[in-house]
Formats: sequence, structure tokens, C-alpha cells
Amino acid sequence: MYKLVIQGGTPLNGEIKASGSKNAALPIFFSSILADEPLKLSNTPQLSDISTTLRLLMDMGAHFILEADSSILIDSSNLTNLVADYSLVKTMRASILSLGPMLAKYKEAKISLPGGCAIGTRPVDLHLKALEKMGAKIEVKNGYIYASTKKLVGCQINFDLVSVTATENVLMAATLADGVTTINNAAQEPEVTDLVYCLRKMGAKISGENTSTLIIEGVDRLNGAEYNICPDRIEAGTYLVAAAITGGCITVKNIQPDAMRAVIGKLIEAGADIQTNENSVKLDMKGRRPKAVNIRTSPHPNFPTDMQAQFVALNAIAQGISTVTETIFENRFMHVPELCRMGADLKLEGNTVVCKGVKSLSGANLMATDLRASASLVLAGVAAQGTTTIERVYHLDRGYESIEEKFNMLGANIERVQH
Repeated sequence: MYKLVIQGGTPLNGEIKASGSKNAALPIFFSSILADEPLKLSNTPQLSDISTTLRLLMDMGAHFILEADSSILIDSSNLTNLVADYSLVKTMRASILSLGPMLAKYKEAKISLPGGCAIGTRPVDLHLKALEKMGAKIEVKNGYIYASTKKLVGCQINFDLVSVTATENVLMAATLADGVTTINNAAQEPEVTDLVYCLRKMGAKISGENTSTLIIEGVDRLNGAEYNICPDRIEAGTYLVAAAITGGCITVKNIQPDAMRAVIGKLIEAGADIQTNENSVKLDMKGRRPKAVNIRTSPHPNFPTDMQAQFVALNAIAQGISTVTETIFENRFMHVPELCRMGADLKLEGNTVVCKGVKSLSGANLMATDLRASASLVLAGVAAQGTTTIERVYHLDRGYESIEEKFNMLGANIERVQH
């Protein structure tokens, strides 16, 4: 077990490069199941969730090679074990994304009900109902999803709620289904669009990306392809908030600013000077304390739930009073009591936290509870006076590549310690 020890109180300054997107890479890795040839992926982040996905695919019979240019060649063209076992699935919600591709390609699948961060129920009902409408027979028993089909058939899928993973699962399944599938109320996140682009390179016929309606015309087979994973907008946003919360000035490269408009807009509202170009963002707080900003999470293109915790940390030391409302997950404020241990004045009222900004936070011993909550604690620790210790940082390693190294490149003092 590791913990992070942070000596806080230093403004962050400098330049870093964002990694490839975890939330884009995971579904694209699972899309390799659909292909009759290997898939070569570059700009893949080195994260524990990526390692878990590769182990899961290998357990099914896939092979992969880490190439000299750091790209990964995945061959999932001939799976021999159509089971996603609990031992691997329990740590990662995205494992449900193996269901659609396995049904489409192999006509059967046995998937453990997934685990991941404890931020809410996140039921898989949307996935199962949609696949049943496409012709799958599904039974849930003993903690597993048992699914089979003679052939998936295209149809109209109308999601009651916007769901990124349900959209991705049905999208992948539909690529090899008979006929045309239309997904209404589809998620519009950039990571969904990245999956569309990759599937197109594999030979899929898809239209409607970046809208709430996706139309997929099924094809007989998908081929291999080479694809470059999009940048991680959540990682990039986390570092920009870190600079804002410490009054610093940083440039984050290898990102797509257009995918981050909601976050950048809130940082400008908080008092940051922002300069963007095609693939980078520069944020300069000029030593100023941030202004409090009201946040309400909502599906893309609105404010992302994965940036909510980071802005709670920012509002904790900002000038003024603000509210942060979470509409996506019902249990995503577990960072609030930890931030209060550092002297934050935060009051939780249902799905809203009222933030009364204090001038400074004090270092404390903290416990990470989920991926994005962990990131907010790192931001608070970097901004706080004194020493902050964060335990259970394996949550961070699921979604942030070399987080202490990147922070230290910007002038932070963070050490990973085994205990």
C-alpha cells in the first residue's frame, strides 16, 4: 500500500503534457473484440484500469504487444473464453463494455456485475434492456450477466437517461448487427466520439457523432486499424484547477480545448487568465485567490461530473460563497468530510454542497475514497499550509498517470511512500 505525502503552499508553475484519455481508451480496447485483425493503439495512458483491461482481455484469449513506439498492438480476434470473471471485473466499472462486443461477435457472454468507484449504484439496466431489444436473451444470477443471441438485429433504442457506457456498449454491438440501429438520447461526450472515429477506421458505418442521435448500419465484419487515443480532458482539467487553486501559471499541452469549454469557462469565471490554441491551454492566476463559482453537473457539453470534486476543492479556498450540485451520481461527495478535516467550510444539503471559502487550508491525514475525490484531495494538499498525507492512493492510479511526477514538474512537493 502506498500513500502520498504532500508539502503544500507552493504555487504551481511550468508546463506539462496531458496523457491519453482513460475514458476513451477503455471502450476502444474492448472494441478490439469486434475486429478480425489486430488493433494498434497509440497515446494510451499507463494506468491501473488499462492494465486491468489488458488482463481481462488476455484472460479471454487475447494477445497484446507493447511496441517500441509505446503503442499497444491488441489481437482479440479469436477469443476462447467468453467470461469476464469477478476477480478482474470487481475493480473496474468499464468491464461491462465487453458485453456488447462479445454478443455481437461471438453470440454469447458471461460478465460479472461490475465494480469500480463507490459513487452510486450506476445500474446496468440501460445496457441490458437495449441489448434485449436487439435480440439478446439475458439472465442475471449469482452476480453474473448471462447473455446469448442467434443474431443481434438493428432497431430503435431510446434511452430514458443519458449514459456514456450504455451508449458505447450498444454502439459497439450495433456495428455487427443486422440492419440499422438508431440510438436516441445518446451520450455526446468526446470519448464517445473517439470510439466512433476508431470504429469507423475499423470499417463500421456510423453517423451522428457529437449529437444525441447515433445511426449505425451493421456490417459483416470489422478489420484491424491504427488509432491515436484522444487526450484526457479530465486529467488536463485537474491540473488547470491545481494551478488556479495555488495562484500559479501553467500550460497543459496535448489537449483539445474545444472538449473542455465548460471547465475553461468556469476557470475564467474564477478569475483565471486563459489562453488557448489548437492543442494547449495556458492558465495564469497571477498570484490571485480564485473567486467562488457555482457548479451544476450535467451530461456533455455541460459541466462534467468528473470535474466536480476538483471544483469543490477550489471553492473551499475561493473568495465568496458558492454551491456545487451533483445531478449524475447520488453519492459523489465523499471528498467533502475529508476537505472539512483540512479546515474547509462545506455543508452538504442533499445533492448540493454549500461552500464558504476560507483563506487557507491546513494539512491533514486524509483517506481517498474514489478516483476524482482523490484528485480533489491532492489539489487541496498542494494548496494547503503544512503536510498532507493521503492514503489509499490506488484510486488515483486508476485514472492519473504518474500524478506525483507531473505535479512535481510544476513545483509541487509530493512523495509516494510505501507503508
